[in-house]
Amino acid sequence: MKAEVSARVSVGVEGLDAVLGGGLPRNRLYLVQGDPGTGKTTLALQFLIAGARAGEAGLYVTLSETRDELLAVGDSHGWDLDGVTLYEVQASEEHLRPEEEYTAFHPSEVELGQTVQALLEEVDKVKPKRVVIDSLSEMRLLARDPLRYRRQILALKQFFISRGCTILFLDDPVAKVGEHQFQTLAHGVLILERMAPEYGKARRRLQVAKLRGVDFYDGYHDCTIKTGGLVVYPRLIAAPPGVAEHARVSSGLPELDAMLGGGPDRGTSLLVVGAAGTGKTTLGARYAMSSASRGEKSALFLFDERLETLLNRCAGVGLDLRDQIRAGTVIAQQIDPAVLSPGEFIYRVRHAVEEEKVRLVVIDSLNGYLQAMPGEKFLTIQMHELMTYLGERGVLTIVVVAQHGLLGAPMDSPVDLSYLADNVLLLRYFEHSGRVRKSVAAIKSRSGVHEDSIREFRITADGVEVGKPLVEFQGVLTGIPTYLGTTTPLLREAGGDRAQ
Repeated sequence: MKAEVSARVSVGVEGLDAVLGGGLPRNRLYLVQGDPGTGKTTLALQFLIAGARAGEAGLYVTLSETRDELLAVGDSHGWDLDGVTLYEVQASEEHLRPEEEYTAFHPSEVELGQTVQALLEEVDKVKPKRVVIDSLSEMRLLARDPLRYRRQILALKQFFISRGCTILFLDDPVAKVGEHQFQTLAHGVLILERMAPEYGKARRRLQVAKLRGVDFYDGYHDCTIKTGGLVVYPRLIAAPPGVAEHARVSSGLPELDAMLGGGPDRGTSLLVVGAAGTGKTTLGARYAMSSASRGEKSALFLFDERLETLLNRCAGVGLDLRDQIRAGTVIAQQIDPAVLSPGEFIYRVRHAVEEEKVRLVVIDSLNGYLQAMPGEKFLTIQMHELMTYLGERGVLTIVVVAQHGLLGAPMDSPVDLSYLADNVLLLRYFEHSGRVRKSVAAIKSRSGVHEDSIREFRITADGVEVGKPLVEFQGVLTGIPTYLGTTTPLLREAGGDRAQ
């Protein structure tokens, strides 16, 4: 019997088996709770379809929906329900006649007994290995008395388990039901939730509230319902620490690499901070192009800018990403935070790392990512997990953060991740001789000694340029520096002499 308990059955929902630690223990009873529209029926049908594919007979007993409604759900997802028996329990027409309403017994006693008897007969006929009862709310109404209801559920539990069935009971949330007694009878409890933000697409999430004798991923996991069924995105859990990789990653710009002590190490993170238009995105594209030249794959996740706009802009500064995208060395995805949940975004990052074998991930920008999160504190925790996960796999992570403010104004970031990042580059505007210039400074590097100088940073039609240290300027980071020298050490203007 012990071997039978340890055996698992696949739920048939992408990602959910991983959350459950390998699936549901066989021959047990489980409760799936959630409001209407959270995906209970979809999950239940996927559970039975997965059983049919494994050669296990499945029975869907519906007390609330009709057979036609269930078939319509299957059609909407492109499912073939021929391997699943749909059994619709309805009151007979005789019960609708007025003369049938007056008996020596309470109507609930008659209806519950007939419903259970019909159910048992159908089980003996189909001999299923997987059973879904939809829903407990109807049985609770038929029983009326809590004690009678509990005894009936206990009897059903013993009946199904004695016949080697794995059972899912669908029900409303506990808060609406007002009782927890059935949760104590179930071997496991799955809770589905649906949240509608003030703007954007509704979000769904799943929680395993209980699963006896099994290690599972605790907490909330984002999920979506797409054509094809429910998809669960397991919450990211960083891998145990491994052996650090100390190889440097070059940007293709010797001056910039020198500022970071030779470049950031693999498995570290680089935070690029600056006002709008200072070149943060271009710098991330420069790293991606350099990685492509070494035959390594990169992934760019764009929250703020349309992909076509980025490609056109990069092509105009000598960084033609289109060829690299066609070659497969650069993967670029445009992310809509109003549609994509944080869990699905993490899934895409994991897929790029584990399946596409990318070695560089660019998140542009954290400001857009922040809009997909319910609060800043959750963003910080999730970014910590993501950076740790990518770091343990030797991936360089570049995170772009846009500051509020422009020239000569105090700079403010929507969230401070500088303490999480291993390397920090600060891009600023400054004014000189009636022109707006840009500067770059390495503020932090955990990889070793780095430059404490401030260099000029320019983006031209030929690409990105990094100048010599601005040793003859004071106050560059304030935006309005004082020139103390006698020469002009700035980069040349396009088609002209040195800047005056």
